[in-house]
Amino acid sequence: MATRRKSTAHETHEARLVDPIKDALDQAEDLLREAANTSGEKADELREEALETLRRSRLALHDVQDSLLDRGRQAARATDEYVHERPWQAATVAGVAGLLLGLLIARR
Repeated sequence: MATRRKSTAHETHEARLVDPIKDALDQAEDLLREAANTSGEKADELREEALETLRRSRLALHDVQDSLLDRGRQAARATDEYVHERPWQAATVAGVAGLLLGLLIARR
């Protein structure tokens, strides 16, 4: 049950990070399409607005990347702490995982 809750929370967090970027890219795409069908100053304004939207999307992507890197670092730190606090349990888990992987490979 706890795993399902974490997964749902993780998906919600991802959606909060990614959805605004998708929306901004959709908006930029719409603006560029409209600019292609328009001429003169209006087309220039639409292109500039689309470029600004793309710049904001790029910044948002950098924020998402930073967030994901931070979460990865936190997971690595937590794993490192767990292994240092429980070395025999970690060695046992690694041994069992290696044994299972070996059995799967030998089976083929």
